[in-house]
Amino acid sequence: MEQLPLGWRWPAQQRFETFFTGVNGAAVDLLQRVAGGADAAWIFLHGPEGSGRTHLLMAVCQAASAAGLSAQYLPLASLVSAQDDAIRSFGGSDLLVLDDVDAIAGIAAAEHALFDLYNRCRAEGSTLVFVAAAPPAQIGINLPDLVSRLSACTQAALRPLDDAQRRDVLRERAEARGIALDETVLDFLFTHYARDLGSLGALLDQVDRASLAAQRRVTVPFLRQLLREQKAGAGGEV
Repeated sequence: MEQLPLGWRWPAQQRFETFFTGVNGAAVDLLQRVAGGADAAWIFLHGPEGSGRTHLLMAVCQAASAAGLSAQYLPLASLVSAQDDAIRSFGGSDLLVLDDVDAIAGIAAAEHALFDLYNRCRAEGSTLVFVAAAPPAQIGINLPDLVSRLSACTQAALRPLDDAQRRDVLRERAEARGIALDETVLDFLFTHYARDLGSLGALLDQVDRASLAAQRRVTVPFLRQLLREQKAGAGGEV
């Protein structure tokens, strides 16, 4: 995947206002200040899968663009090769976001390229946001100087939502689409599908399309039928 161009339209559903902050208020406030240009802090954002990292990255890029700043996003985990070339060609914007920094851990050429990018952006005055699953010293980077640079950034930790909070988020997102999800339906979804918000959001898109096509309310029988159709399409047992 190439880096996203300056004209990229950031996903409409991934905004600060649609992020369920919960216990992550400090991290969200910091990113909002950076997006508005009021804070020049370089940030290393870390949190486990399902903590809303990608949502916030899209939100900070969109908010920066809305504030008149240029923003670019580079998803390192999506690069199957030549990570160092992609990193070296990255830059030239007010805000640069590098997702999944841990994806290049142990790849010497990519680590040195990121180290060089760090120094170059310091000289150019760009703001960098780094993102990974854990703090810099815990993601397996071998280049000591790079670990030191990343550790010098403002550290912001994200904690995933618990099941009750995820249910609230899914219910609110469904209501925004005109879909009513009762507790029985939510119980079924959380029993039969992945519980991280990314997967639940994708599932909601699918359920929305299917219910509109079938002109049916979202009920447990409807979801059972949808699940059977998915299994049949995948060649699994129904």
